[in-house]
Amino acid sequence: MGILYIIPTPVGNLEDMTFRAIRLLKEVGLVLAEDTRTSSVLLKHFDISNHLMSHHKYNEHGTTSSIIERLKGGMDVALISDAGTPGISDPGFFLVREAVEAGVEVQCLPGSTAFVPALVCSGLPCDRFCFEGFLPQKKGRQSRLQALADESRTMVFYESPYRLVKLLSQMAEVFGGDRRVSVSREISKVHEETVRGSLAELQAHFTTTPPRGEIVVVVAGKKDTTNN
Repeated sequence: MGILYIIPTPVGNLEDMTFRAIRLLKEVGLVLAEDTRTSSVLLKHFDISNHLMSHHKYNEHGTTSSIIERLKGGMDVALISDAGTPGISDPGFFLVREAVEAGVEVQCLPGSTAFVPALVCSGLPCDRFCFEGFLPQKKGRQSRLQALADESRTMVFYESPYRLVKLLSQMAEVFGGDRRVSVSREISKVHEETVRGSLAELQAHFTTTPPRGEIVVVVAGKKDTTNN
């Protein structure tokens, strides 16, 4: 059987690409890409001319079975997303699950994921945390925040810059305006920035200074006050 490689790609600086990732993308029989136009730019930069096939959340249920057959036939296949590690708020889980059930070996390379540097740079505890990714945009958004009201671990969220102020406002209502928070944007890019403070402070900051780029929000967990 072939091997399914899950290969992270840079979230910003192309120098974050690993030597192993470049080698495997040149060697595999097929590269699955979330958006072939975006991935073509990356592959061209590293002189990778391998065959690209579109594989994303809208077609993965239709393409996965044929990909599994190629893997079972001995072809090595690589999966990449537009940026970061496939499966982390990106397509990947369904293919990996089907490959595992079919007895195909799956290897995931270590590499770029936006929430890890944002978490480490936040100044908040990162020994234990929960990753929430994108909250529902409408239905279920408030109830999910309410369910996290007593979460003691540091919490990590992804958000659009257009909904950031609304998210901070909703969090302030549920968690309290004095809860500590860190907002990182444009990780590993030219305009990378991390702003830290309370939910109320950052809500005010981004109201007057609208954010741009991809956003990671890291929120402190609820403090244990039983011993105070």
